[in-house]
Amino acid sequence: MVRGKGTGFLRNGEKQDDIVIAREQLDTALDGDTVAVELTGTEAGRTTGKVVEVLARKTNRFVGTLQQGEKGVVLRPDNRRIHVRFLVSDVSPQAVGQKAVVEVIVFDAEMPTAKVVEILGKAGDHETEMQAIIQSGGFAVNFPPDVSNAAEKLFADKEAIFAEALKDPKRRDMRGVPTCTIDPVDAKDFDDALSLRTLENGMYEIGVHIADVSFYVREGEAIDLEARERGTSIYLVDRVIPMLPEVLSNDLCSLRPHEDRLAFSAVFTMDKEGHVHERWFGQTIIYSDKRFSYEEAQEVLDKNDGPLLSELSTLMALSRLLRKERFKKGAIAFDSEEVKFVLDEQKRPISVYVKKRTETMLMIEDFMLMANREVSEYIAKLAADRHKHLTFVYRIHDLPDPDRIEELALFLRALGIDFKTNKGLVRGEDINNMLKAIEQVPQANLIKTATIRSMAKAVYSTKNIGHFGLAFADYTHFTSPIRRYPDLMVHRLLRKHIDGTLVSSQESARYERLCEQSSLREVDAVGAERDSIKFKQCEYMQPHIGEVFDGLITGVTDWGIYVQEEVSKSEGMVRLASMKEDYYQVEKGTYSIKGEKKKQRYALGDKVRIKLTGVNLEERTIDFAIAK
Repeated sequence: MVRGKGTGFLRNGEKQDDIVIAREQLDTALDGDTVAVELTGTEAGRTTGKVVEVLARKTNRFVGTLQQGEKGVVLRPDNRRIHVRFLVSDVSPQAVGQKAVVEVIVFDAEMPTAKVVEILGKAGDHETEMQAIIQSGGFAVNFPPDVSNAAEKLFADKEAIFAEALKDPKRRDMRGVPTCTIDPVDAKDFDDALSLRTLENGMYEIGVHIADVSFYVREGEAIDLEARERGTSIYLVDRVIPMLPEVLSNDLCSLRPHEDRLAFSAVFTMDKEGHVHERWFGQTIIYSDKRFSYEEAQEVLDKNDGPLLSELSTLMALSRLLRKERFKKGAIAFDSEEVKFVLDEQKRPISVYVKKRTETMLMIEDFMLMANREVSEYIAKLAADRHKHLTFVYRIHDLPDPDRIEELALFLRALGIDFKTNKGLVRGEDINNMLKAIEQVPQANLIKTATIRSMAKAVYSTKNIGHFGLAFADYTHFTSPIRRYPDLMVHRLLRKHIDGTLVSSQESARYERLCEQSSLREVDAVGAERDSIKFKQCEYMQPHIGEVFDGLITGVTDWGIYVQEEVSKSEGMVRLASMKEDYYQVEKGTYSIKGEKKKQRYALGDKVRIKLTGVNLEERTIDFAIAK
């Protein structure tokens, strides 16, 4: 990793501090490159080093804005961790101010040379910025011709493929069971469906049905290879970049209502107390009787009237029991805010709001979590019964780093909240109790964000260490193969293990590499999604320059305080240099600044009135001033 000013940090094994590499010791290495480093000593208690060789480049393509430099036109990268400018030799000065994609020809420590691959358009324009975000993440909007052609052929042959599926004696026909999908109102791909019927003994049969992508997308073929590279679908403010061609994601694989569909299902026999007595996993044929939006399903429950009322009511009652049991065992109840925009025909934001979570959203989440856990536990039991290791893809979440937990405790104490830690060791229950205690305080969302950042990142791996955040010893991702490649791998491995098919050591190593790749692609996708939100927040705020808003202080630095505007959740900076009425300094250990003369203090979590003084769409930055 390279920070904006050019200081590099190299991961130095688990639980060890990173090696610090000064800018002048980076040689030609850029953020994300794999390098060989020679240790040079210690400085301020940190191990230092210098790059002796770049072993692999993360990328040789970069996106940014063309500017006039001393030596000619240069590209200033959008990625602030790319600490150099690229000299672009094949463009005219008229291109200055345009966003472009460049490819590096010669890597040089001071100023690499690059050529223009594509001019995206004027910096700050909506479509230009969206394309810049997409290409910065290394994502492609369009599919290669061979992938599109393969998808169209699958669709053309769908009846023959479906007939082939029916011949499988292990595929269970569940078309007679009341079934529905519950998704966002604007969803086009339906990954999952729920079914319910009451058995003669009074117990319930609950079906969690997942799109059977693995039957259509075969390993090693063109569609699979493309999906592997993409790793995930990307959800930007104004568009979705799907992992699979839309003829598959929105049609052939999607669990659309009133159509026979192939699924991979987890079927449970449950009692009225929410305990699982029997479980079955396998491929099925289903028929969805109803496509609900979250709001429609919630309305049926709230009014106690509407389609599938009995089934929805039972599912809701069971989901509440599952949720209660999960939190009782220490699952952390994170509930972060999600900002949504209303766009006009030109894709400009005309309003912004925080998405409300209905209980039907939680209900779907409860059953998906149960299915993911049960599938993983099933593999563990199979392995124990067969006395052998079974290769599988897990979603793992490590214990929090003690140093980060201590930093969180210090942060909370600055807000007047006591969070007891045992030298950085905490239980999920401890975090839950803290989150519950701060629900009504003004800084609740700030604290939730800080708590999430103190956690380890969940990743994919063939090595199971459990999931700390969910308090599950076994967990996987089984429920979204239309939009996540790891789920597709899980389906393939699950079928192999059901059939007793041997997974070789070479295959196991390949699955681990794909887990690492999928984890990285997930990070890229989340970054692109956040960048699109940040751009739209800037675009939304721009017409309001000069207006006064309510805000919350979310960060304190040596050069200013970060403030989040209350309605749009847009974050901007009040620079200390703009606070002319006094000389402010940071008070160490208190996350606050204090005026030397008037003793006015601004602290993390304080509510303040702020005036919007500037917006830079290209930089995606917002400037505020404290309102008089």
